[in-house]
Amino acid sequence: MNSTITMADFYQLTKQKTLEIIDVREDYEYQMGHIPHAKNFPLSNLGETMSELDSEKELYLVCQSGARSENASAFLSSQGYNVINVSGGTMAWPEALHR
Repeated sequence: MNSTITMADFYQLTKQKTLEIIDVREDYEYQMGHIPHAKNFPLSNLGETMSELDSEKELYLVCQSGARSENASAFLSSQGYNVINVSGGTMAWPEALHR
């Protein structure tokens, strides 16, 4: 089952504990700026790279707006991963993105 969290709630969680954050935007988008500690797993090749993800952990999926991460969330959830989609994406992140 995939669930969703708002960016505001997600942001507060990042202040409380270390999360497994997966950025599903393309490589060049990730390089332009990303949420701190996010790992880049582009949606375009997620089928080939998902085996590198830890299926035992809660994975928080982000993209630019929340649409691609919602698609990735549905896909990974169907493959048995424990995923949470972050609505609003990097556009809603309240701090400067890391480069």
